[in-house]
Amino acid sequence: MTAIFVLNGPNLNLLGRREPQIYGSTTLPDIEKLVRQKAETLGVAVTFRQSNHEGHLVDWIQEAGAQGAGIVINAGAYTHTSIALRDAISGSGAPTVEIHLSNVHAREGFRHRSLIAPVSVGVICGFGPMSYLLGLEAVHRVMAERARQAKPSQH
Repeated sequence: MTAIFVLNGPNLNLLGRREPQIYGSTTLPDIEKLVRQKAETLGVAVTFRQSNHEGHLVDWIQEAGAQGAGIVINAGAYTHTSIALRDAISGSGAPTVEIHLSNVHAREGFRHRSLIAPVSVGVICGFGPMSYLLGLEAVHRVMAERARQAKPSQH
């Protein structure tokens, strides 16, 4: 069974209360429920975690890589500042999709630059909670394609 870690960075535990005009009223437990429902339809095992601490996220990225899992990550503000997360993603070998609830490109200039996008297979932003579902689907497809390409030809 395909395994995917869905990792959430700082302040995402405040979803539903923090700046609802930007992030909406959906809570992180609500998003987790949606992700688990989608994962079930895809036949994917999901590990869903949140931390306000950069080191925890680094540990979980490395754990995902060691398990051969994919990653969907909403790194929050660490997206724009964390060389440690960038290096963990790069070093883990885990196919990673960066996601954001809001359209970061329509916001403050400092949010336009991602340190983790260059080591991710793709970036999804601006679709609210659906960003998580799109990210899950995307990393699942990338992993399936890589597995298919890794199988020796039967000719």
